[in-house]
Amino acid sequence: MGPFVRLEKVSKCYYNGSACAVFPLREISLELDHGERIILLGKSGSGKTTFLNLLGGVDLPTSGRIFFNDKELTGLPQKDLADYRRKEVGFIFQAFNLFPTLTVGENLMLPLDLLGVSNESRARDLLSAVGLEEHWNKFPEHLSGGEQQRVAIARALVKDPSLILADEPTGNLDQETSEAILRLIDQVCRGRNATLILVTHSPEALWLADRKFRLRSGKLLPDVQ
Repeated sequence: MGPFVRLEKVSKCYYNGSACAVFPLREISLELDHGERIILLGKSGSGKTTFLNLLGGVDLPTSGRIFFNDKELTGLPQKDLADYRRKEVGFIFQAFNLFPTLTVGENLMLPLDLLGVSNESRARDLLSAVGLEEHWNKFPEHLSGGEQQRVAIARALVKDPSLILADEPTGNLDQETSEAILRLIDQVCRGRNATLILVTHSPEALWLADRKFRLRSGKLLPDVQ
């Protein structure tokens, strides 16, 4: 069996008419093992979010190939890509992206509902794991930023994904809360042997990584700091 995730000379170009106006990723090749944790650094606009969107099946590369568990994602029909996102990928965003009209419990149940699974006990267990079991019936607006991010982490994990993509998950939080969130991400990834790719501009997250990379001028470079 090959690497869990593999990119082969992946490039992404955004066109303005017939000309390539923005070229955030240029011939990136990378192999990740199951359970490995990667930190991706880079300045704003360096292509970090584009990189996650390609791995998450949200966007497609202009050229190159992406494999997940020996299955090629590039070229899959949209329906199959949607199935991949629903079943295999857990997204954690900087902006939390909780639905404000749904309670915490309903936000956690949503990924399971999309899979046709009714497992409230699993959702409650995960909410307890992030220390918020008493907030099941509350709405997101009644939670602090750190609490909302904990709910977002629980929601990303409720379907037991094998790949977790975290895009600046502590960007809107104070230092103490950020450290707690990073410890929580570390704990849940180790507990489930999930592969993690965490995008950040903050050096405080570097301890989490098995390997560190930096995006610069479209190239993926090993970070030696």
